[in-house]
Amino acid sequence: MLSPDLQRIEHIRDYCLQVGKTILRYGDSFDIFKADMDFQQSVAFSVLQIGELCNGLSEEYRKLTGEDVEWNAIRGLRNIVAHAYGSIKLDILWDTVATDIPTLKEFCETQLSENE
Repeated sequence: MLSPDLQRIEHIRDYCLQVGKTILRYGDSFDIFKADMDFQQSVAFSVLQIGELCNGLSEEYRKLTGEDVEWNAIRGLRNIVAHAYGSIKLDILWDTVATDIPTLKEFCETQLSENE
């Protein structure tokens, strides 16, 4: 059985995978992303869930892995998505899903495989 932190990491990985599926469905293009509210909302929901799951990680785990993942930045983006959707800069959200989410997914997969 996985520890509570690793259970959250597993769920974070699943939302990262969902972001990837969403990009495959709509297209890997910022122009498509900025023109399609459904695409934006789908990705924003996954980012929101990832941030919420990060909030549940223990302080000890976040400190141990803080060099690999910017937990506070993820949580901060979650707060913007949750409380100020109209102020989200789409280029920042796109950069997050195109660059940071795949890196986060790799981190999660490594953590899970190392702790099987």
